[in-house]
Amino acid sequence: MSLSRRVGRRAGAEPWRSAALGAGGIVEAQFYSGSIKHDVAVPVSRVAEFITRASEAVCGRLPGIRPIAFGHVGDGNIHFNLTQPEGMDKAAYLGRWQEFNDIVHGVVRELHGSISAEHGVGMMKRDEITHYKTPVETELMRQIKRALDPDNIMNPGKVVNP
Repeated sequence: MSLSRRVGRRAGAEPWRSAALGAGGIVEAQFYSGSIKHDVAVPVSRVAEFITRASEAVCGRLPGIRPIAFGHVGDGNIHFNLTQPEGMDKAAYLGRWQEFNDIVHGVVRELHGSISAEHGVGMMKRDEITHYKTPVETELMRQIKRALDPDNIMNPGKVVNP
């Protein structure tokens, strides 16, 4: 079954529905292939530069990769998803997750942005954020966490370790 038919089935009886849903359709279409997702933020004045530079960098590393940038670009928040090249093994592609994180997050850092936007740091970026924050910033985050949650019952193990 074609991708468009599968997306249409997931969207309901009307196959056009996913396309009409905009970003919802984009994300839904990515269920059927490997997708390395990023939720980043850069200064609004540098959004276009981020999309251009990050796209060129990932395409240079892996020809055929399909960058998809969407989201809240008006406030500098970009969902920058990288869909695997057609015909590439999904597991092999997803095995390169960190390689592409390093590329995308490197561009974000150069543009004075954040590797975490409205979806937060969570567990996936908890350890990685230490590469982008100073030790003082990381310790301040820990102190705030301990002050607000001394028993570590709110989202334990996420954002920072106590």
